[in-house]
Amino acid sequence: MDAQGRGRADNIDPADQWVLNPNTGEYELRLPPSGTQSVPGPRKPSAQDGGGSRRRRRNDMAPGETREMSTVPEQDGGHEGGGTRTQDGTRDGGRTRDGSRAGDKARAGDVPPPRSSRRRTAEPETAPGRRGRRPVKKKSKAKKVLAWTAGGTAFALVAVGTAGYLYLKHLEGNISSTDVGDAGSKGFSKDEAFNLLIIGTDKRTGKGNGGYGDKGSVGHADTNILLHVSKDRTNATALSIPRDLIVNVPDCPTKQPDGTTKVIQGTENVRFNTSLGQDGRDPGCTMRTVEEVTGIHVDHFMMADFNAVKTLTSAVGGVEVCVAHPVDDKDSHLKLPAGKSVVEGEQALAFVRTRHSFGNQGDLDRIKVQQQFLGSLMRKMSSSDTLSSPSKMMDLAEAATKALTVDTGIKSINTLKDMAMELKKVPPKNITFTTVPVVDNPAEKVHATVVLNQSTAPSVFQAIQNDVSFTDVKRKQKAAKDAQAARLKGTRSAPGDVRVRILNSEAAPGSAQAALDWLQNNEGVLKSENAGNAPAGLQKTTLEYAPDQAAQARELAALMGLPGSALKPGSSVLNSQGLPAMTLTLGKDFKEAGTPIAAPDKAPKVDKSTADEVKCAS
Repeated sequence: MDAQGRGRADNIDPADQWVLNPNTGEYELRLPPSGTQSVPGPRKPSAQDGGGSRRRRRNDMAPGETREMSTVPEQDGGHEGGGTRTQDGTRDGGRTRDGSRAGDKARAGDVPPPRSSRRRTAEPETAPGRRGRRPVKKKSKAKKVLAWTAGGTAFALVAVGTAGYLYLKHLEGNISSTDVGDAGSKGFSKDEAFNLLIIGTDKRTGKGNGGYGDKGSVGHADTNILLHVSKDRTNATALSIPRDLIVNVPDCPTKQPDGTTKVIQGTENVRFNTSLGQDGRDPGCTMRTVEEVTGIHVDHFMMADFNAVKTLTSAVGGVEVCVAHPVDDKDSHLKLPAGKSVVEGEQALAFVRTRHSFGNQGDLDRIKVQQQFLGSLMRKMSSSDTLSSPSKMMDLAEAATKALTVDTGIKSINTLKDMAMELKKVPPKNITFTTVPVVDNPAEKVHATVVLNQSTAPSVFQAIQNDVSFTDVKRKQKAAKDAQAARLKGTRSAPGDVRVRILNSEAAPGSAQAALDWLQNNEGVLKSENAGNAPAGLQKTTLEYAPDQAAQARELAALMGLPGSALKPGSSVLNSQGLPAMTLTLGKDFKEAGTPIAAPDKAPKVDKSTADEVKCAS
């Protein structure tokens, strides 16, 4: 049955259901509070209806019929028309725009149906006979503000996120990178100590750099700093390597533009600075040379030329330096009064390139000046004045990324950011600047080069290898060191009960067999065997063992002079006889069988400064 059919069956006059709301200009359905949904629109009454108006009880709805709840109070005995009852019992409803009564239009069959079935809230009705005006519907100002605020915020977040991503990609595009192959590490770990080689070349790029460096230089390694950042981030050591240090440059595989690899033959007894640029050597060659000289594995490199000093100092608004006496250098054209000054751009470059006005006018004294300058630059870059200035930060990011060439292991801007954040954890007072211990080259009558000081240099290198600080710090890893030392304490097995496999990673060729012979012939460790070569790259000797082999591990450590840090609790491996055995892997620190491998607890005393110190160059 259709809607009109249901209406006729119940004898309901639609005029009693629909009333004009003068505030909206729309007709609204008014029923007692019994239903919540809409009913069909009004119909044209037939003669069967009797023209009267009769209300149904709440439960008299036809099957499937719904009605909408009204919140308008009933008038005149509960009728919903909104008008008044006349003497003959009919309604005089509210007037419409043309002056006719709402009830008349309903009976004429032209009352429009409601625009929606949503619940409406009634408004005060017009007095009988008065024409109602339809006001203009206005959106709440508060709602408009909220809508704009919410929409604007969402758009801003999306825009900022997109812009941030695009800007990071832009910065990443500024960076140049070089594939150094296996000279460095493949990635960067936030949980490990790392060694970063910082190279400053003497290549002339940028306007105004013609007065510095060697004319026509291919870009030698002029300034070199090996930066070691401790595993627990409590300290760091910046070890300067003199450019005039006499070294042996090893053979160096370099990646060519066509993707092939070319091995550049090594040279002996040459200046360190020739490890870059000479004969086509890339930064990987310099990294290999550092490891050859110090025994320290270099994970990554960063390289910049003269122009970087100018752009970086200008980006942060200048760097404060101090000189003990007035400087007027005719070679670098540096002019400074005694005391503190702020330098940037061309003047900053002149400061780090000057050597004839400081100390004995040699490269070693210039290194000290450069270390003081770097300490000041680090303080300025991490100062609130720089970090709180968006413009300075953006300028610094642009300058740094455009100036840098890095290895492919850290070419991602996110990786560089992670590395910077890890370095930022180190307090400036615990960042040590020092130089490789050297002496004048005894082979020269006129001293122009230097060589390693063999009495002091090895202990400096060993301290860095073992992550030992050159400053007094409260080490976060003290508990870890105590745990390592505890591994050496306890019962020990008899030498004849020690079962071990020996492998060679970075020790001298034949070291595994030499260690085996010594253990069997000198110490009675007969259950031992040579297991061949291990993967290359291990710097420190390790002994891995299962929990039930701890007593054996302590005995072998005592025989070979292994430190607690060398003992690695883990698992056993079956030997050639199918029996569980420990695994001794010889690293680069292994010298020869019978020579103890002891990790130093304290760094040697060196000539040093720290990044928080303000010193005047003299």
